[in-house]
Amino acid sequence: MAQRIAAFLYGATCYLMFLATAGVAYCFLGNLVFERTIDSPPTSPLGWALLVNTALLTVFALQHSVMARPAFKRWWTKLVPVPVERSTYVLFSNLAILLLCWQWQPIGGTVWTIEDPTARAAMLGVYTLGWAMVVGTTFAINHFDLFGLRQVTLYLLGKPYTQLPFRVPGPYKIVRHPLYVGWITLFWATPTMTVSHLLFAVATTAYILIAIQLEERDLEATFGNHYRDYKRNVPMLVPVRTPQGEPAESAA
Repeated sequence: MAQRIAAFLYGATCYLMFLATAGVAYCFLGNLVFERTIDSPPTSPLGWALLVNTALLTVFALQHSVMARPAFKRWWTKLVPVPVERSTYVLFSNLAILLLCWQWQPIGGTVWTIEDPTARAAMLGVYTLGWAMVVGTTFAINHFDLFGLRQVTLYLLGKPYTQLPFRVPGPYKIVRHPLYVGWITLFWATPTMTVSHLLFAVATTAYILIAIQLEERDLEATFGNHYRDYKRNVPMLVPVRTPQGEPAESAA
């Protein structure tokens, strides 16, 4: 029982750390609260800034992609207990994001800036909407499974973990990846776009487009024809109808 309680406390701590990390990222990317943010004036030579930022983005991309692959999970769970595997992924994701926010080197240079206060507030609203889309989408599927709390709670209660069935809730009837639509929105919606911010937005958007291919390959391997039919009928990111037909309905 002590092991189960420890696993639950570990998972809960990782989740609370995620909430704090999300708050840090919201302020860092939105130029809020903190004195040093993504659009701050440069503090280091351009070459060094590009080198550091590239390394930070690489760490972020590798952590999110490699640790999410089934082959890695099979190896990883030989070292990490299965009930806390997802919580450990969340922990490392938190650390990668916090490292990026802490060590990011602003580059300076203005790509665009919105001077009108009302328009700036509106753009900040779009940025916040992007975050709301990300959070809301996680609840549309299973927020607590995604962040590891369901796994450690079932383990605490002595119940076996069961794979969530394939479903197409709410926004997933419109596009296959509404979570990524939210991320792309908040990456680009900014009243002031510096070269530093542009580098971040381009790199993370490119990463998302690559990550989708890897994720969908895994989903097809897991759900087979259910996901292939869904993929044929529902667009990836842009909500337009496809020639094949209407968006797919929920599939068990």
